Amino acid sequence: MSVSFDLFGTLVDADIPDDPATAVAEELRARDVSVPSDFGAAYREVHIDAPEGAEVPLPAHVAAALSSRGVDAPNNAARGAVVAAFDPTVTRRAGALEAIEAAAERGPIGLCSNCSVPELVGRTLIRADLRGRFDTVVTSVSCGWRKPDVRAFEAVADGLGADVDFLAHVGDDPETDGGIEAAGGRFLDVSEVPLSTLEDRLDPGESGP
Repeated sequence: MSVSFDLFGTLVDADIPDDPATAVAEELRARDVSVPSDFGAAYREVHIDAPEGAEVPLPAHVAAALSSRGVDAPNNAARGAVVAAFDPTVTRRAGALEAIEAAAERGPIGLCSNCSVPELVGRTLIRADLRGRFDTVVTSVSCGWRKPDVRAFEAVADGLGADVDFLAHVGDDPETDGGIEAAGGRFLDVSEVPLSTLEDRLDPGESGP
């Protein structure tokens, strides 16, 4: 069988900014970008018409928000500001490594994370000492689709050389991670199946809390 894991809230805890607009604005100013007074409002507006389920990279959104107020962000300033604003302290959750190792004993394992910030997942894996643990790493910013869109799960299944119907996905959010069920796979909710007991639930046919 193949198993994929969500990252944030499932395998790690990370101190993501409570007010991302303010954090990004501070980093834009540090890069000599003239931040408009209503940047917070601009940040919350939709500026890029993307298909349903598609991911909009946060740097593209920030650049579009600035442009809507007549401000240019030269020299990749939007990307640099976003990457710097989302630079968290990371804590690996109890039982995470053991759950990954148990899944790896049964077949290929992947990571499937909703993340619109470039580089964030890679840095998080390094800081949690989880880099190199997965056979494939799929982020919404890299594949273009956000969970619960089935195309996000298909991307991780493809990376594992597996059929999505035989993919079990471990996550903490029934609204997003639970989308694996619409794709034909199994959802293992860490609020019902703690990482410490995941090994007992990985065999096909196991169900219930």
